[in-house]
Amino acid sequence: MTNTPFDRIEVRGLVVTTVVGTLAHEREIAQPIRIDLDLHVNLREAGRTDDLADTTNYGDVAERVAMAVRGAKDVLLERLADRIARVALTIERVESVDVTVTKLRPPIPEHLESTGVRIHRQRTDYEAAVGDPHVAIVALGSNLGDREAFLRGALVALRDVHAMSQVYETDPVGGPGGQQPFFNMVAAIHTVLDPYAFLRRCQQIEGEAQRQRVEHWGPRTLDIDVLFFDDIRIDDPRLTIPHPRLGERRFVLAPLSEVALERCPPEWASVLPPLGVYPRGPLVWLANDA
Repeated sequence: MTNTPFDRIEVRGLVVTTVVGTLAHEREIAQPIRIDLDLHVNLREAGRTDDLADTTNYGDVAERVAMAVRGAKDVLLERLADRIARVALTIERVESVDVTVTKLRPPIPEHLESTGVRIHRQRTDYEAAVGDPHVAIVALGSNLGDREAFLRGALVALRDVHAMSQVYETDPVGGPGGQQPFFNMVAAIHTVLDPYAFLRRCQQIEGEAQRQRVEHWGPRTLDIDVLFFDDIRIDDPRLTIPHPRLGERRFVLAPLSEVALERCPPEWASVLPPLGVYPRGPLVWLANDA
């Protein structure tokens, strides 16, 4: 293992309003908190390729940290800093992080500009404490290029595949005419990522498969939809769980019934039109390919 120190991406002066503190009025009224981050990332590849995919997107980091902080109601800055560190370390390529959280309006009678805490955390600090992994159920599809190879590559990249359906060849639904049939399947994945980090990982895998988002419901090399994540429900512009159109899609429900029949709507097979979905058998894929 190399001892070369990681490079650093700096995020400075992110101000988010949230509830934090021990006093009664601090529990009732949100206040501005300043967040500064040092993300320790290996930037050699990005320096060579000039490609955003080879680095950590600081805009992404800021958005996800801000979302986590706004929804928090921690008592201590120490707890809030730890929450931020956990979010930062779920982001691809970040190996360690320095988090500084500053309270801009300290509730004391003396003149004091600010108070704050600074912590350093590594990815291994949280990986060692991970208990049972989450179970994410995803639908995979492809109708461009070597469809089977794209599905196989996605499973390898998702890593801990707990269960998977056979592959179905399906007629395109929606989108422009003249598209080739899809290969579709469903897989259950074990992951230690949170739902948003897992979504980002799926989108990254789509990007690595040269997925082009040019036309809505157009042809694609790889499509990964998050259907379920444990038993949680999320209604957010970026992520809705369970998937909002799940009950309308036989090309998803047929393979889902092989992986998690209990997740399918009652009597779905007799309600949805039966045409356009053709089973092709198991995908030739070995877990040790990863």
